[in-house]
Amino acid sequence: MDSDKVTEWFYQYSKDIYHFLVYYVGSGDIEDLVQEVFIRAIKGIETYESKSSVKTWLFSIARHVGIDEIRKRKRTRIKNLISFTGYGTNEETIPDIMLEMNENNRNLYHAINSLKSNYRDVIILRAIKEMTVSETAVILNWNENKVRITYHRALKALKDMKEEIQYER
Repeated sequence: MDSDKVTEWFYQYSKDIYHFLVYYVGSGDIEDLVQEVFIRAIKGIETYESKSSVKTWLFSIARHVGIDEIRKRKRTRIKNLISFTGYGTNEETIPDIMLEMNENNRNLYHAINSLKSNYRDVIILRAIKEMTVSETAVILNWNENKVRITYHRALKALKDMKEEIQYER
């Protein structure tokens, strides 16, 4: 019964979670990460509290999956640097999606990914995924005021970063 609910949620939210993870982790096998989100949802469905929306709960899981993936990549890079195998060739490849983006979107993508993680999180959730302040607060485990303030600061930082990237090109 519970896995039927998660299957229904998969069809309803998997595209949104996919796009979130593309922005959050960049390159890689995003489909595997989306699957991991829903596997964790199946395992944790007993802990799901119906007072929050399913969407915010799933995005919260997706954020944690993204954090785990980024940590895993950092460990791999450090191992490669220590052993000097593949040194200089271990840069992350640009995802196929970026090939389809025009130059402005690429600049925006690079600017978002160069922001500090709190700013990046709130920009992706509020501006790109168009979540409400309260949904974002639940996903990030912040209060709503912190979401508003961080979002305002993140937008300013993003604007500055985007101008800097355009100036360099």
